[in-house]
Amino acid sequence: MKGLKIFTANANPTLAKKVAEAAGVELGYCEVSSFADGEIQVEIHESVRGQHVFVVQSTCPPVNQNYMELFVMLDALRRASAESITAVIPYYGYARQDRKVAPRAPISAKLMADLLTTAGANRVVCVDLHAAQIQGFFNVPVDHLFAIPTLARAWRDAYGQGNDFVAVSPDAGGVERTRAFAKRIESSMAIIDKRRSGPNEAKALHLIGDVTGKTAVIVDDMIDTAGTLTQAVDSLYKNGAKRVFAVATHPVLSGPAINRLKESRIEKVWVTDTIPLSEAAKNCGKIEVVSVAPVLAEAMKRIHGNDSVSSLFD
Repeated sequence: MKGLKIFTANANPTLAKKVAEAAGVELGYCEVSSFADGEIQVEIHESVRGQHVFVVQSTCPPVNQNYMELFVMLDALRRASAESITAVIPYYGYARQDRKVAPRAPISAKLMADLLTTAGANRVVCVDLHAAQIQGFFNVPVDHLFAIPTLARAWRDAYGQGNDFVAVSPDAGGVERTRAFAKRIESSMAIIDKRRSGPNEAKALHLIGDVTGKTAVIVDDMIDTAGTLTQAVDSLYKNGAKRVFAVATHPVLSGPAINRLKESRIEKVWVTDTIPLSEAAKNCGKIEVVSVAPVLAEAMKRIHGNDSVSSLFD
């Protein structure tokens, strides 16, 4: 892959190494640290002049720290005369602030898009954005990748497919994602009608579809505090589900999430490595990780070679 370089900051170096290995290139040599007062310091220790550079950096917790590392690194690469710079953001922080939900509220997802392009990103690659319309916040090309094909393949290999399963959307907004998963495991689908009473608070009210005697698979883009997920689990068992699992792209797992999963009747949660797991999550016993590194690496190679990225999911 001549002319292609991959760098990473401190958010998820393990994923970056896997991506570089899958792409067949060495991970670029750089140092990202902090001065005594907390300011970010970036040192690129190899030439990037005239190169197509990819920076792999999830903007997961600590969100602001990881965003600042990314901004400063993009600026450093731009000033080092890289030909093009692609920000590969497996998890896009602030994605849930994609519209005004109250008077005088910010649209922070748009602000992050502006800051990324100002810092030097010529292109952006994301995985399972919370809202697909965030692509429109950018004035540079955005490649929106999907983890559902990877998760569905892992599910089929482990449990099979067919009418014994039912894919469940935990809310109306996730129907398209759930339909894509159901299609790949050849199952039926159901929807949970959910209404929020406040930020990070939700109440499952009604199940649309039949889960009686079936193994239910809850399909979501992220698990944050796991409140929505555990309520969905209770609702499914009350409606006759035999077993309940979940698949989700981003394991944010903040606050009481781990304890809720431990106490829940859910058997296993399948997630990807867009966000590194904490030690508590690794020791939970209910979390299985599937890597999206091959998908990211293939997307990078296609972007570098001016080939189609969308055909990855045909």
